[in-house]
Amino acid sequence: MSKSTSRLDKNTVKRVRQALGDAGLQDTVRELDDTARSAAEAAWALGVEQGAIVKSLVFTVGNRYVLALVAGDHQCREDQLPKIFQLDGDVIRPAADLVRAVTGFSIGGVSPAGLVAPLPTVIDASLKRFEKVYAAAGHTHCIFETSVDDLKTLTGGLVSYAVAAPANAS
Repeated sequence: MSKSTSRLDKNTVKRVRQALGDAGLQDTVRELDDTARSAAEAAWALGVEQGAIVKSLVFTVGNRYVLALVAGDHQCREDQLPKIFQLDGDVIRPAADLVRAVTGFSIGGVSPAGLVAPLPTVIDASLKRFEKVYAAAGHTHCIFETSVDDLKTLTGGLVSYAVAAPANAS
């Protein structure tokens, strides 16, 4: 991509920036030279611990789409989602095209801010280990810096210790 065309000008990224402003938060969106498609890539590109990266994971519980914001060094405990959201039904990871339809973002760039429609959201409490955390901003090369409190403001999400466990735990 040429330098004259910034990824910050993409509509998906503009939606995230607008959501930050609408929530009264500082626009901290920035473009990275390297991809931040995975938590490991994002951590490397930013020079931060992998746990400071917010993974935005979309699931269905029964017939309801939900969003889990999980630390990059943790795994979502999918079996806990029905209890957390007080929903009945199987937990399924929807196909990429459904994630895009529900969030307005492609996988790898799903942001907790600027969703096309609000989703019930749970936030991994282990993210509180970090003063600053980093989430996708609508594109695989764009992130924004935030805090757990600001994620709560942005999403109306519930902070839970039950939603995730360290990735190396069995």
